[in-house]
Amino acid sequence: MAEIELINVSKSWGNFNAVVNFNLTIKDQEFLVLLGPSGCGKTTTMRMIAGLEDLSNGIIKIGSKIVNDLEPKDRDVSMVFQSYGLYPNMTVYENVRFPLKIRKVPKENHNDLVMKAINMVELQEFLQRKPSELSGGQKQRVALARALVRKPNVFLMDEPLSNLDAKLRVSTRAEIKHLQNKLKVTTIYVTHDQIEAMTLADRVVVMNKGVIQQIGTPKQIYERPINTFVASFIGNPPMNLINGKIKDGQFISDNVNVKKFNFNDGKYILGFRAEDATISKGKKGNIKGPIFSIELLGDAIMVTLKIEETFISVKVNNDFEASMGDNVNISINSSKCQIFDIENGFNLNLNEEKK
Repeated sequence: MAEIELINVSKSWGNFNAVVNFNLTIKDQEFLVLLGPSGCGKTTTMRMIAGLEDLSNGIIKIGSKIVNDLEPKDRDVSMVFQSYGLYPNMTVYENVRFPLKIRKVPKENHNDLVMKAINMVELQEFLQRKPSELSGGQKQRVALARALVRKPNVFLMDEPLSNLDAKLRVSTRAEIKHLQNKLKVTTIYVTHDQIEAMTLADRVVVMNKGVIQQIGTPKQIYERPINTFVASFIGNPPMNLINGKIKDGQFISDNVNVKKFNFNDGKYILGFRAEDATISKGKKGNIKGPIFSIELLGDAIMVTLKIEETFISVKVNNDFEASMGDNVNISINSSKCQIFDIENGFNLNLNEEKK
């Protein structure tokens, strides 16, 4: 098992900075997710840990050993890729066995190790099939078994579910979570899908433009986003963000008025989650406007208003009845709101909590 430490790690190509001064300690047996939009540096970070990319600056340790100059094969990591990377001319059994042959594991141990990995991902009946005869979910499980077969110290998973349909993503996500918990292997998982991050991770690292934005548990990042980027990236829907001003303790914007904030007068951004508000057709409320859209989610209904150019979403019970265009009132408790600096996007509530 292994703790991983990244110290001042950076990666540049010419004038382009893919990863900037990345500092992080990943605990032994932790499931850590690198999350961010395309081009944020998350895959580059993983590839540097694996040894597939050289560092421009910094140190990477796996266990207590500096691995900067070690070849990928000597770092004791296994990778699962988005594209599966299976050999089309090999059966499932031979694909899973291949890492053992490469590492010259004694042949007499192969069958036992392969079957243990196959059993973990429940592919026993597919042993003699080739990749072309498998579904996307089955191919991904073969890739997982191939990573499992040699019992590495570290799993690296680069968007392993992005090629699967929605139903398979849910079931395979559960399999990955169960396997990691069972095997107790340090795991780094790269994704742009915040639902995967929230459901899988012990901790999430949110990245943007090569820079760490926030590190924390899924609950911490969801409830206390450090800035407007994280607030707008985490959550489905993302946090409602409204530009306005505070005057005499009241946040004021177009058709928006929320009381009791302990901030100096000035311009701010108000944030709140869709589930932290209620909606009615009465006369009282903090936000007023016509319904722009209504979406049935199954167990709830998402009601969206459009105030000027800002969309505001509220999640309500599925027995809520209204029509598009109806004027409604949204009520929110100021204690559920976040106030962000309008200049740099920083969550000012975090400063208040430290006092």
